[in-house]
Amino acid sequence: MYKKIGIVTGGGDAPGLNAVIRAVVKTAVCEHGMRVIGVEDGFEGLLGETSTRELTFTEVRGLLPRGGTILGTRNRGRFSERAAGKVEEVYQEAIANLEKLDIEGLVVVGGEGTLGIAAEFHRLGFPVLGVPKTIDNDLASTELTFGFATALDIATEALDRLHTTAESHDRVMILEVMGRHTGWIALHSGIAGGADVILIPEIPFSMESVAEKVLSRDEAGSNFSIIVVAEGAMEVGREQIYQDKGGANQAARLGGIGVYCRVKLEELTGKETRCVVLGHLQRGGRPNAFDRMLATNFGACAVRAFANGERGVMVALQAADVVTVPISEAIANTKNVPPNGQLVKTGRDTGISFGAPDENKCHRIIEPIDPARTVQCKA
Repeated sequence: MYKKIGIVTGGGDAPGLNAVIRAVVKTAVCEHGMRVIGVEDGFEGLLGETSTRELTFTEVRGLLPRGGTILGTRNRGRFSERAAGKVEEVYQEAIANLEKLDIEGLVVVGGEGTLGIAAEFHRLGFPVLGVPKTIDNDLASTELTFGFATALDIATEALDRLHTTAESHDRVMILEVMGRHTGWIALHSGIAGGADVILIPEIPFSMESVAEKVLSRDEAGSNFSIIVVAEGAMEVGREQIYQDKGGANQAARLGGIGVYCRVKLEELTGKETRCVVLGHLQRGGRPNAFDRMLATNFGACAVRAFANGERGVMVALQAADVVTVPISEAIANTKNVPPNGQLVKTGRDTGISFGAPDENKCHRIIEPIDPARTVQCKA
């Protein structure tokens, strides 16, 4: 039985992180007589002069509805210095510090990158247990990750609000949401928010096909359109669009696909088009009821798994039950949207376009609009 365990939150923040911390502390202390040490600023808190603090009932009081993480988090640092060949010694330093702190096991809360670090700790013989966190919902082996449902609510509300202004001004409104490699947020919010076009990384799109959808709605009397696009969506024959290509000490940052679509649609349709980038609003604020429940469930089950002697596993939601799966299995593949899956079929059945070439059976040859012939939209 472990006497003292640690907990670390890594990667991007997500609604529900504090709920996991609360559940781990309450379960460990109350049910299993363990002490819990919080590691601050992600894994970087285990290096050099360590940054940790003991978490008690007082420390976690009131955390359930609170966004962010009281421990802080990082998505870059010394653990990613692979090019410098220093990764192994960084892990050894962290493990030595964990042993000095008498921490016998570590609960690691994060997405693919963070859990990849956890897998290395496990490989080196230090007990770890993973908790899946990402608003992108792209971790394999679990049906849902906490943070996704809240991000989905935020994106859907944004689409609801964009509908009214789009209809009032006869505009095309584009909402760019997060989704580097997967389109789960765009797909779910697009269907829930009544989007006319959904663009996701898994289905390369054609701007001509998107323009055809917009013009066909105009012909049918709907003089506005709503488009939701994942930041990692790609036009056929083109690469993803980055706002920052990154460098030696900074990861590349996606962004700009929404603005690109706005410019191209105005050229192809002549319609006034606006773009809203939701960005980090999807990560911030209070977790919704579902994410609070799921995060609490994951946190409690992680401690229970440790108490049962499990290590090197991640808690996961499968068929409404929380189970454990090897971390190596959870990070082996990205959970992508199936291009012919149920939700995509439902979207197409209800008239949503995914911008695929020939999807709308275009008969019209679309050419850039001469500004002199552009119909002025309402101010």
